[in-house]
Amino acid sequence: MNSAVIDFINTNRDRYLEELTQYIAIPSVSALPEHAGDMRRCAEWTAEQLKTIGLQNVRVIETPGHPVVYGDWLNAPGAPTVLFYGHYDVQPVDPLDQWISPPFEATVRDNELFARGATDDKGQLFIHVKALEAHLSQTGTLPINARVIFEGEEEIGSPNLDQFIREHKDELSCDVVVISDSAMFDKGVPSICYGLRGLSYFQIDLRGTSTDLHSGSFGGAVANPAFVLAQVLSQMKDRGGHVKIPGFYDDVRELTEPEREEFKRLPFNQKQYRKGLGAPKLHGETGYSTLERTWARPTFEVNGVLGGFTGEGAKTVIPATAMAKVSMRLVPNQDPDKIAALFEEYVKKVTPKSVELKVTRMHGGKPWMTEIDNAFVKAAVRAIEQGFNRSPVYTREGGSIPVVATFQSELNAPTVLFGVGLPDENAHAPNEKLDLDNFYNGIIASAYLYNEIGAIRK
Repeated sequence: MNSAVIDFINTNRDRYLEELTQYIAIPSVSALPEHAGDMRRCAEWTAEQLKTIGLQNVRVIETPGHPVVYGDWLNAPGAPTVLFYGHYDVQPVDPLDQWISPPFEATVRDNELFARGATDDKGQLFIHVKALEAHLSQTGTLPINARVIFEGEEEIGSPNLDQFIREHKDELSCDVVVISDSAMFDKGVPSICYGLRGLSYFQIDLRGTSTDLHSGSFGGAVANPAFVLAQVLSQMKDRGGHVKIPGFYDDVRELTEPEREEFKRLPFNQKQYRKGLGAPKLHGETGYSTLERTWARPTFEVNGVLGGFTGEGAKTVIPATAMAKVSMRLVPNQDPDKIAALFEEYVKKVTPKSVELKVTRMHGGKPWMTEIDNAFVKAAVRAIEQGFNRSPVYTREGGSIPVVATFQSELNAPTVLFGVGLPDENAHAPNEKLDLDNFYNGIIASAYLYNEIGAIRK
């Protein structure tokens, strides 16, 4: 590694923070139509950054939804090609009154940057922009060939990304994909994530009558959709946390004993974890530890319920409708389409004929897992050791990044998850934050990563 690259990174920390603050100030909330103009502005800001640092062929590419930003630098003959993926869209900020400081005005407190998008994913995306800049500005070259694709729809399930990848296969061809959109195990404990859960997401709608009814006049004559919904949802899991959908576990890739032993060795404090969540007691599938349940076991969760009168005071009605949003996190070898079909069949079976049922598939994604002994993962391990002065641990992640499986199937490229977030950084909640030590060390580790990957010859 050219020492000038690392010196450049260390002397430009203030500028990095100022630029990230400008990036965060654009309220790129993909889920809300009123932010469509902000999404466009954020895509253009991202593209301008890529041009400024020296990437080539930079452009904002239209999709049926929000645009994709692309750039490349392909002037290293014989070196591997790395595709960097990230997303410039962010989650909505509600409930706004729970934010200590305005969500789009980045604020530093105790060496942490508080803002929506700080860790998910603008801050993590930015570490690669700045590491690429450091190499190009100080050496005029890169030790790798680089392609960059930053999308604007990750927080709404990336509805147009798979088609975009299929239509631009040649432009996105690479040897490895690098993604920074995940968390380290803990502060001071850098990690390599080698597995992600998939997702199958649904909306359930029940209708009992054409309008709400007086519960005195009609109670006992018709089914109450809110009560029926509660009964339906209660049949999805048993008291031991086991999902009751027939066939749900048929294809689950079971944890190996070496994996379970590795998980046990991680510095995980269950009591501290529980207290940090504000939970009176932890709960999950019987027979598995907390890390096993959140990383490597499938789940069924109720994400939201709506029905009837919920305002102040009393209103004695039988609601006409009730609705629930539910999700299933899936593990390697489970197929989201197969699980979706099994769920639809089961929910129809357990819903009584006294209500009308509508089941809507919202979105989903495949689980993913890589082998930890491939050359690119080993390169990431060496880079993290140099950037954080500590060897990383191996972890899995309970969340989903559906595009990882798409990159594998469409581009035949492995993925390295190079996250620098932390588990407690409120990625989808009020007071999202980013540890600034991890941000700066992440830039350094990324700069080393390009050298380590560049040393892997085809």
